[in-house]
Amino acid sequence: MAEFSIDRFVDLYAHRTSGMSASEVRALFAVASRPEVVSLAGGMPFVQALPTDDVLDVVRGVLAEHGAMSLQYGGGQGHLGLRERLVELMAAEDVDGDPEDMVVTTGAQQALDLVGKIFIDPSDLIAVEAPAYVGALTAFGQYEPRYLQIEIDDDGMTVDQLEEALVRGERPKFVYTCPNFGNPGGVTLSYTRREQLVSLCREAGMPIVEDNPYRMLRLEGTPLPSRRTLDPENVIYLGTVSKVFSPGVRVGWALAEQSVVQRLVLAKEAADLCGSSFTMLVTERYFADEERWRGNLAALTDIYRSRRDAMLESIDEHFPDGAMWTNPAGGFYVWVTLPDWFDTRAMLAAAVERRVAYVPGTAFYPDGRGGNQMRLAFCYPPEERIREGIARLGGLLEDEQALYRSLHP
Repeated sequence: MAEFSIDRFVDLYAHRTSGMSASEVRALFAVASRPEVVSLAGGMPFVQALPTDDVLDVVRGVLAEHGAMSLQYGGGQGHLGLRERLVELMAAEDVDGDPEDMVVTTGAQQALDLVGKIFIDPSDLIAVEAPAYVGALTAFGQYEPRYLQIEIDDDGMTVDQLEEALVRGERPKFVYTCPNFGNPGGVTLSYTRREQLVSLCREAGMPIVEDNPYRMLRLEGTPLPSRRTLDPENVIYLGTVSKVFSPGVRVGWALAEQSVVQRLVLAKEAADLCGSSFTMLVTERYFADEERWRGNLAALTDIYRSRRDAMLESIDEHFPDGAMWTNPAGGFYVWVTLPDWFDTRAMLAAAVERRVAYVPGTAFYPDGRGGNQMRLAFCYPPEERIREGIARLGGLLEDEQALYRSLHP
């Protein structure tokens, strides 16, 4: 058991550390990892679907052909061969890029941190979706911005709200969005709103930070063009292989104009000097075999589709009247909105007692809203466990509703 101790340096820390706090998602992992708990909380990719023989073949090939290089330092911008491969990967999503306009990062999470580092001064205004990805709020938050929160609906960010804010005189440094099956909302920005957002931001001189980790995990429907495709000069595009290969290799990237890339590289070198040569070479080699990675991706999306369907069917069966939820066409998440009097944060302990976990909606708003909302992840548990977890959660919601009605007849 850890001993209690007084922090001798409490008066020496930088002011910005006072705003640092643990992510509610990360704090749930210890509880959610217990085998008896059905975790609908963490957005962990189902890496068990990746054939072990494929991974072994890739790793052995890297060590056999690039042994010394794979164990050595690399450049701050990332291996050129990997950047060329990532350009091919983006081309498969109809996103054009140049290896020189890209920096490889330690996951897309580092890319978010670097964007915050080079753009945000204390009290600067930035525009984010409401709700927004908690990792982005954590990354940006350490640079002490103010937030302009733009609501989402079934068609994604309501760009009209952003336009109204600009008319009022608000001038965000940038607009951050996750347009395809975003985390946590699971919704997709419509084509009309993509065009509207691109036009509005270009006219206002505001860059768009387009976080696109789930685009290749489309489970149904027709892909929509990236904002980077619609306006390459004004969009900073963030990508990752975490969802389509492995989060453990920690390979992400940022694609932007040269002036931005140069600053991102300098900021990255100050943070970690360079990424892992070994995992960059592993990633490059894995995506060199298009038949392999496309086949594995197709198998993975089939699994996610079945799990999403199991979750949506179970929610419809077990959740009480008045609950609303999104119907994602891809990605990992369903976003649930309950009647206003529910408190999903206070209710979480009771949910864990019933052996099910979720993420309260308050984690995804800078101002702590979302008390009647929750994020449910369908990516990791198998279908039968998802159905079991939703049934447990539905029973809790019914009991909470019955108690509320008994107190408020």
